[in-house]
Amino acid sequence: MARKQKKVVHTSGKRKTAVARATVKAGKGRVRVNSEPIEILQPALSRRKAMEPLIIADAMKRLSKVDINILTHGGGIMGQTDAIRTALARGLVHYNGGAEGLDEELRDEYLRFDRSLLVNDPRRKEPKHQLGRGARRKKQKSYR
Repeated sequence: MARKQKKVVHTSGKRKTAVARATVKAGKGRVRVNSEPIEILQPALSRRKAMEPLIIADAMKRLSKVDINILTHGGGIMGQTDAIRTALARGLVHYNGGAEGLDEELRDEYLRFDRSLLVNDPRRKEPKHQLGRGARRKKQKSYR
């Protein structure tokens, strides 16, 4: 007799140089970021932003009892936060999709709220150029 395979979904999210990898599987409803509960993520603004996909899914009655483990590295606090919310939203859309793959209703609601929940932000830092201190700043010229 073959054992029934438990459903596990792996997703990722990126923002600048931050990368977040999420694993969604059946469980008790725990969400952990780097082995700590998402409820104690600091600062508070970062926590509220990272929990947006969970709040939307819960409002739509799409948040089933799943355990979500997220590992992040690279970037800063807000870059990691945006990467977390992208990985979280993608994971929930794929997990709730069933055999066909995607939960279209939840996906449309995420896109209506904020496109960056499902799509990585492609913007990167512009490199520094010569004759200046940064990407745009230049030495001032004086023609007298």
